[in-house]
Amino acid sequence: MNKLLLLGDEAIAQAAIDGGMSGVYAYPGTPSTEITEYIQRNKTAKEKNIHSEWSTNEKTAMESAIGMSYAGKRSMVCMKHVGLNVAADAFMNSAITGVNGGMLIVVADDPSMHSSQNEQDSRYFADFALIPILEPSNQQEAYDMIYGGFELSEKFNTPIMVRITTRLAHSRASITRKAQIDENKNSLPNDLKQFVLLPAIARKNYKTLIGNQVHFENSSEQSSYNQYFEGKDKSLGIIAAGISFNYLIENYEDSNVPYPVLKIGQYPLPSDSVRKIYEECDKILILEDGYPFIENKLTGVLGDKKIKGRLTGDLPRDGELNPNLAAVALGLEEPIIVTKPDVLQNRPPSLCPGCGHTDVFNALNEVMADYGPGKVFSDIGCYTLAALPPLNAINTCVDMGASITMAKGAADAGMKHVIAFIGDSTFTHSGMTGLLDCVYEKTAITIIISDNDTTGMTGGQASHAEHVLHQICKGLGVEEEHIRGFIPLRKNHDEALKILREEIEYEGVSVIIPHRECVRTLERKHKLKAKIKKMN
Repeated sequence: MNKLLLLGDEAIAQAAIDGGMSGVYAYPGTPSTEITEYIQRNKTAKEKNIHSEWSTNEKTAMESAIGMSYAGKRSMVCMKHVGLNVAADAFMNSAITGVNGGMLIVVADDPSMHSSQNEQDSRYFADFALIPILEPSNQQEAYDMIYGGFELSEKFNTPIMVRITTRLAHSRASITRKAQIDENKNSLPNDLKQFVLLPAIARKNYKTLIGNQVHFENSSEQSSYNQYFEGKDKSLGIIAAGISFNYLIENYEDSNVPYPVLKIGQYPLPSDSVRKIYEECDKILILEDGYPFIENKLTGVLGDKKIKGRLTGDLPRDGELNPNLAAVALGLEEPIIVTKPDVLQNRPPSLCPGCGHTDVFNALNEVMADYGPGKVFSDIGCYTLAALPPLNAINTCVDMGASITMAKGAADAGMKHVIAFIGDSTFTHSGMTGLLDCVYEKTAITIIISDNDTTGMTGGQASHAEHVLHQICKGLGVEEEHIRGFIPLRKNHDEALKILREEIEYEGVSVIIPHRECVRTLERKHKLKAKIKKMN
């Protein structure tokens, strides 16, 4: 099948399989999750024994991918933009170590925060690390960039970031596949000290990285992903990066834009092409989905009134780009103001009917009524929806694992009867170290690890915490008599109240583990069993 209809995420996954990848490492995070899921389901990937198990978090994923590269094989690590924060230590240092086998870092940014805490633009991270970026404008380019990206990584001995955004990740188009490439054989780096970042070696590697910048830029100048389209009307020149190029051409019949256009798909920016469009045109409009990354580079400290974009107000400073916003910036139409009819009411998202988290929060709300408001620190997961009516049960949600450490900080500040609420997968992702801090200092804190046997928020992927939470907490030093549990059902409400009250009053570290499988994963299991039974 040389032609396939795929999501952007799936095109990336298929390209990695076809491009000779030996392993993908990731932690689930929308909008990047489907990349790894596609590889896990793929018949060829299974036959080739391509690694595709989920990692505990993005840092472990990044480090595992570096390890596979060290062994000479091609690896890919995938995450959403905030996951790159978790992986940042290994990510930044991978630019200094360089690679052996090709390594691609796929980061899915989420402008407009459809399912995220912020809108951060990962191009700044790659620029900070001084590594090349590939940014596809459509699904075919996403496929092509991954397929050829491993070779580019090996050519320059550097990891390469592939940056996508939500719309490309989750929209579907036809792609044409290329011939499958055999996986690399195991091989050690030519320099066995390449990955030893002692200062003397790191300084040498860093000089090499800086020296490579001119080669990275020359590659961008010659890249087929950076194209200059001539235009007769020089009153305006347009620089369009990634998917914004699609938004641009959608506004013109037969994609015939009358102005000169510089399409950007590979970074660092091709200086000669940028200089050409700047000198040719009276004004420059920059279209990019995310932060004003290119615009900032071109305007500089003093600003440049010739350049228009997000910083000048010609495009909104926040939110994702779309064809309509591009049209307004191009002067093709007036902005459309959408008003909601008074008869329509907002319907906020809520926990699934029958969710075990709900029973835990109902009990917690009843108990905490005796202790006053503002004492429940929470985390990233389905249960974050408890911040909304009707539960109104939690007071914080900052980043993965922050419930425990924020609750600890509040307890250190003198707040009494503080609660940290965290899910099982989030706990193993980045909550365990916070618990260790609490144990070490004997902090008076109650930690509720609401265990539903899965990574529920991103679709029910396997949780590394399954059946081991009690042992982990005990191993980290929590006293066994203060590791409690109950099954969160209405019939067990009184038991839940009793356990919560007893542990909240305890002047030390206590962990409560309510355990009931996610209703959605359980439903899928029942359907699968019924299907198998019907087939037999």
